Amino acid sequence: MEAMASHALMVGFDLDMTLIDSRPGIKACYLALSAETGAVIDADLVVSRLGPPLEDELANWFPAAQVPEMVGRYREMYPTYAIASSPAMPGACESVEAIRGLGGRAMVVTAKYEPSAKLHLTHVGIEPDVLAGGLWAEAKAEALREHRAGVYVGDHTGDVRGARAAGALSVAVTTGPCDADELRAAGADVVLSSLTEFPAWLTAYAANGYAA
Repeated sequence: MEAMASHALMVGFDLDMTLIDSRPGIKACYLALSAETGAVIDADLVVSRLGPPLEDELANWFPAAQVPEMVGRYREMYPTYAIASSPAMPGACESVEAIRGLGGRAMVVTAKYEPSAKLHLTHVGIEPDVLAGGLWAEAKAEALREHRAGVYVGDHTGDVRGARAAGALSVAVTTGPCDADELRAAGADVVLSSLTEFPAWLTAYAANGYAA
């Protein structure tokens, strides 16, 4: 544990389908947006592929000229429809506690609008040391490098790309849209079935002085 004492380990997490199951809330918000605008939106399809930025998803359902307006409206509606119905993923709270139990720090780096991400985290009782929103795929590396994250945990190949771009160890969970083969092919260093496996993995990782 001497390596642990020399500098605090910073572990980053993605949000949607990594720390929280946001599918019920996002589905409800898209259905409300559909009802308000008259746009036909397949909300089940939307929640089957969470990860990329909101703008990218809305472009599938609205003309390009309307997307900025729809982004704004969706974000206005989001707190009403999406927060209370989105629980923590199994093992999420315990994973953050495990990091702190080893003297480390936790950050959340997500493509989600940061105020919405903060509402989600407050609702499920997770308080990261750092929250960075509006970052997707390789852009996540900006925040990970800034805060010297040694590990980044996510459920999407975009999260793996972000970790690799930051020079962080990529830990992937298969709780989102990408299966283990996809995540490994993208370059994940470790693949777990869920965050319930993360505390034990972290204990072994720390015992090895964070050796990848």
